[in-house]
Amino acid sequence: MYFLETPRLILRDWKDSDSRIFIEMNHDKNVMEFFPSLLTEEETFAMIERIKKFIAENNFGLWAAERKDTKEFIGFVGLSIPRFQADFTPCVEIGWRLAHKHWGYGFATEAANACLDYGFNILKLNEIVSFTSVLNIKSMNVMKKIGMHYVKDFEHPNIEDEDRLKRHVLYRKRKL
Repeated sequence: MYFLETPRLILRDWKDSDSRIFIEMNHDKNVMEFFPSLLTEEETFAMIERIKKFIAENNFGLWAAERKDTKEFIGFVGLSIPRFQADFTPCVEIGWRLAHKHWGYGFATEAANACLDYGFNILKLNEIVSFTSVLNIKSMNVMKKIGMHYVKDFEHPNIEDEDRLKRHVLYRKRKL
């Protein structure tokens, strides 16, 4: 089953065959550069199960992204609810994680725009946020391309104080 379709992508339920590629992605230093650590195989399987459960319970989530032309699983794009406490939570976040070889083609922007549309028009959300390390210029560029606006910097509560990734930026888009 798929949830959203764009000109080049399908955002769908996760398949068992996605696991191998997702494990590789979570071991890729390029993909995981702005996360505290690479994920083990076990951590990746646990993440997939959390994502699947969330989608089943909420009718939205971090959907598996598949290219229409090659039928390849390329990562995820979707909406989630952050599991940490901050002055802007609870909220709905838009996020993405794509395999490195699929960067630079506009897939994250294309899929994220479809997710924003779904969030505002189907889920009737009034705002959607996104956040990343202040070092992650590529993700901030996607946020800007999908019409999000900078709100503030904040200290991510789940990252150690001395970690270079502690400082994050928060972006937001409100329903028009």
